[in-house]
Amino acid sequence: MSEYTAIKAKLARGWNTWNTRSVLSHVLLPQGFAINLCIKEYAGRRYLKEALIGRHGEEDERIVPGLHAYDGSYSELRLQWQGIEVTVQSATSGQDLVLLVTPHKSQKRPALLIAETGLLWNRPGILQQDDKGIKASLPGGEIRLYATQPADDDPYLATQTPSLAMRLTGPIGLTTGKPRSLAEIYDIVSQQEQAQRRHKGKFGELAEVYNAIQTCLAWDTIYEPEHDRVVSPVSRLWNVHWGGFVLFDWDTYFAALMCALDNKELAYANAIEITREKTERGFIPNFGTVCNLKSRDRSQPPVGSRVILELYKRFGERWLLEETFEDLLTWNRWWTKHRQHDHLLCWGSDPYEPLVDAQIELWGLNTLQGAAFESGLDNSPMYDDIPFDANKNLMQLADVGLNGMYIMDCEALAEIAAVIGRKGEAEELRQRGDTFRRAMSALWDERSGIFLNRLTDSGEFNHRLSPTSFYALLGRAATPAQAQRMIREHFYNPAEFWGDWILPSIARNDPAFADQNYWRGRIWGPMNFLVYLGLLNYDLPQARKDLAEKSRALLMKNWLEHGYVCENYSAITGEGGEIANSDRYYHWGGLLGLPALIEAGYLNAQ
Repeated sequence: MSEYTAIKAKLARGWNTWNTRSVLSHVLLPQGFAINLCIKEYAGRRYLKEALIGRHGEEDERIVPGLHAYDGSYSELRLQWQGIEVTVQSATSGQDLVLLVTPHKSQKRPALLIAETGLLWNRPGILQQDDKGIKASLPGGEIRLYATQPADDDPYLATQTPSLAMRLTGPIGLTTGKPRSLAEIYDIVSQQEQAQRRHKGKFGELAEVYNAIQTCLAWDTIYEPEHDRVVSPVSRLWNVHWGGFVLFDWDTYFAALMCALDNKELAYANAIEITREKTERGFIPNFGTVCNLKSRDRSQPPVGSRVILELYKRFGERWLLEETFEDLLTWNRWWTKHRQHDHLLCWGSDPYEPLVDAQIELWGLNTLQGAAFESGLDNSPMYDDIPFDANKNLMQLADVGLNGMYIMDCEALAEIAAVIGRKGEAEELRQRGDTFRRAMSALWDERSGIFLNRLTDSGEFNHRLSPTSFYALLGRAATPAQAQRMIREHFYNPAEFWGDWILPSIARNDPAFADQNYWRGRIWGPMNFLVYLGLLNYDLPQARKDLAEKSRALLMKNWLEHGYVCENYSAITGEGGEIANSDRYYHWGGLLGLPALIEAGYLNAQ
């Protein structure tokens, strides 16, 4: 058994919120036995079968997620729906699961709590109800589900499987294994809650920063049955919208890095699984989703080698490098073969024959929009009206951000190659990185004092400023004097990037800043984090600390006020999740807190 096969088996075991469709679904792996909590209310005669974090509709459920241990030993959330408010806590005791549902508000006629059982992903077994509760006969044994309250008879429940329905007139306990009193359930829940709080406390003054990052990752982590794996997609809402799951390139690599704070196995799983999504053409795609659908026309920012190198530096396990090296090397070489123009890289989108003509396969195919999707900055004003060469499959823009990240990739992969004894490839990668670093001098604009994207058809600079101009620091393409000037004249310039909330994804004095729509002015965790990594390459301690502190403050504002870890944030108000295309529980928002943890020594990214 390989190291990673053992990790996969270890991860996919026990009770947890594995089912992406509902945070009220508690599932036992590998058996697939599920206890799905549902609510029936009588004022509007509605049935809440599945609940997700971050819905925007006025009639939708609102979930405030709380603590969630990675291993499923404890979780808590608060649910508000149709005038009903409950706290749901879960905890494990050995092989058993206990659930505690505490009502805080109800309707005139108290709602019903329904514990609906199921066997997910077509796993074998028999479920039946008797006078004691529900019995699940599964391969390897029998599991019983008991309740602390007698069942309520309502023949009009929207259930298709054995279930227990109880009136929400007071706390309700559910337990597997053996009957337990409410007092016994309270005790188990309390013990596991305190254990999770003690673990959070290990991060001292940054405990809530860690809590925001870890809690979001834990709630976003699911079991993905098509490939029999545990992964952390960006959010459950995105999974459901995409038909089951979706893994994005840089999002998932960054999830792996955040998991590395205290969960080696989950960090490895995310890094390896997104690498295994590599297409037949040799690149890690923008996305991989259900039924082997992938963005076979485009990749996304090349951050994988840097993340995997950081995992190796943290945990020291060489097999991880050997597991991923060939795929990362193929991807690195792909960029120069398919995205190079005059010694620099451009974003692009290649033609290909879609597998099923799914809409997601056709979005932006071999167009400027497809190239913008490859950048990860889907609607960035930097790419407005840039010509696209459909013959070369390239946006006609030498991109500072891409080239800076690519040099970082070359250097990280060269270091990996050296560790595993691939001397020839290490030298190849070092030379390639040096070549692109020299070429990036053509993107320095002395008049503006910053690196700028350059049109490949005319040779003119594109003066629309984004934090990606600072990505030149990732590749150490700037001289120390140039780096100082960029920080002094642009990073700290309140007309461009400085302010109460930083870093806006387009400069404040750009006409598109006022849009505050996705990459048109809003603040994004990955942008701040990549700029921070670039600052680590230079003697710029104040800028580094200022960026870490302001990023932390933005994360904490929304976490402490709303319980949100957002996809993106307003650069004007600092609010996240207030508009439809700002997912309220998207794990890479946690990247805003990572620089503070690095500064404090909880993670090393030097």
